Amino acid sequence: MEYQDMLYKKEEGIAVITMNRPDKRNALSPALFEGIFRAIDDAAGDDEVKVIVITGTGEAFCSGADVKAMAEGALTREPPKTENAPRIRRAPFAMQFQECPKPIIAAMNGVAVGVGLDLALSCDIRIASDRARFTVGYVRRGMVPAAGSAYFLPRLLGIDKALKVIWTSEMIDAAEAERLGLVTMVVPHEELESATMELAEKIVKNPTLAVQSSKRAVYEGLSTNLETSLEFTMNVRQGLLRTEDFKESATAFVEKREPTFRGE
Repeated sequence: MEYQDMLYKKEEGIAVITMNRPDKRNALSPALFEGIFRAIDDAAGDDEVKVIVITGTGEAFCSGADVKAMAEGALTREPPKTENAPRIRRAPFAMQFQECPKPIIAAMNGVAVGVGLDLALSCDIRIASDRARFTVGYVRRGMVPAAGSAYFLPRLLGIDKALKVIWTSEMIDAAEAERLGLVTMVVPHEELESATMELAEKIVKNPTLAVQSSKRAVYEGLSTNLETSLEFTMNVRQGLLRTEDFKESATAFVEKREPTFRGE
């Protein structure tokens, strides 16, 4: 499958989306912007894919929007509506990533700025290189964080720390980002790929339906009360009890062997 400004590979149940504009620090060109949407949709609809990884080439994860393209309005105007036109949303990535049933991991190899940070925050898990750095950046440019930061940061950091990060637009190093809760974990730069794939492989080995149902349960719970969340998860649980994967898990436990899940 061909994508412009990005690479896509699939191996052992893991789809890896790599932003590939190292000379532009993986700034989001219109082609890259649209390619990520299409790649996520493709991976979401591919039964062979269990986990999605997003990363970048070179020294940056994503340095934000391509400033020249933004000045020309390429990233903000509505694309022509044709049958095969890629889906562009007013709030990029965030809704699509949450609606995607499959786990999405950001492997943050370097700097993430503005919408590049929004892209990472939209992922379910963030693994950062110890060389990575982060800034929201919008306020310094006279804008409001409108692509996910204003939603995710208070939930990850708390309101006061989120506002500090947003208002100051300070650059945050990897160690501070981990301390704040901005990223899930930090690893040595040379171990980023192996650590990310190790985590992805652990998820792939688990029953797909349970993994995907758990993701949905967590995000549903963010916008509801405890009673509704419990009711939702109990209903999902009843459905999972009828799956072949649940039966295989129980059988393997009794037989003292590793289960073999088929996503059924």
